[in-house]
Amino acid sequence: MQPNPYQQIIEKNFSGSTLLRHWPLKGGVSAELTALEFRQADGQLNKVIIRQHGSADLARNPRIAQDEFLLLDSLRKAKLPVPAPYAVDDSRDLLDSPYLLIQFIESDSDWQPGDLNACSRQLAEQLALLHQLPIKSGAFSFLPRQETLYTQLLAKNPIKPDTSLSEEGIRQVLETVWPLPEWNKTVLLHGDYWPDNTLWQGEQLIAVIDWEDAALGDPLADLANARLEILWAWGQEALDVFTAEYKRLMPDVHYHHLPYWDLCAALRPASKLSTWGLEPAKERDMRKKHKRFVEAAFAAIPAQ
Repeated sequence: MQPNPYQQIIEKNFSGSTLLRHWPLKGGVSAELTALEFRQADGQLNKVIIRQHGSADLARNPRIAQDEFLLLDSLRKAKLPVPAPYAVDDSRDLLDSPYLLIQFIESDSDWQPGDLNACSRQLAEQLALLHQLPIKSGAFSFLPRQETLYTQLLAKNPIKPDTSLSEEGIRQVLETVWPLPEWNKTVLLHGDYWPDNTLWQGEQLIAVIDWEDAALGDPLADLANARLEILWAWGQEALDVFTAEYKRLMPDVHYHHLPYWDLCAALRPASKLSTWGLEPAKERDMRKKHKRFVEAAFAAIPAQ
């Protein structure tokens, strides 16, 4: 009989512990998540998560597991609410792809916000705390520049632009101004900050998860992406409350280019939204909100 690789992982990282069970976690899109419950040598029960990045992320960055481990370790030391990283292994000796072993954080399953405005303010507060994190020279040199990622996206002109998501118009506007002047200081970006990448207990945000898209760049890149995602998830009022609270907490940020970053965020789902496996009614709603978001960005761009 082949040894259980999950038991081997537990024995390797938690001496004297015994695996009790393992199960897949729902919600992982870009990564495969497996929860492990085990009994420690002292008799205490514990849980951890094995995080295996998807093929697309591994092709983009073969060191993504190592990089996420380093990032989570730095964020924990900075007292940000993220899962503790326990180990990383890219040898493929036990599993068929590199994996990251991280803390299992107990949170409300199937969480739904009660007070949307209060939750939106907490999202803004947590994003502001991330963007206020001091970056020592070279500390996150393993992360990509967000501007470079968008430059690459803009360079990939599709044969058939996604007219349903205004792709051609978005590209035309961005290509006239790209690259944007650097008016804001470089900050650490989550890269995919939205409600489903946070954990909650009741009305309290307790952790920010899924850091595989982290990058360095203008804070408006994170703000814009979160604005679209919050509009999709919680609606216009939540978007407005989130934006206002972030601006209140980050008064030194220059917001003149936010409409352009909004368009960058709106470009990301082009030719992809229909592949997300959404319920038809949900997809129609998201397309309607996306259209409104793009129109608002176009309207906010100052006349040249």
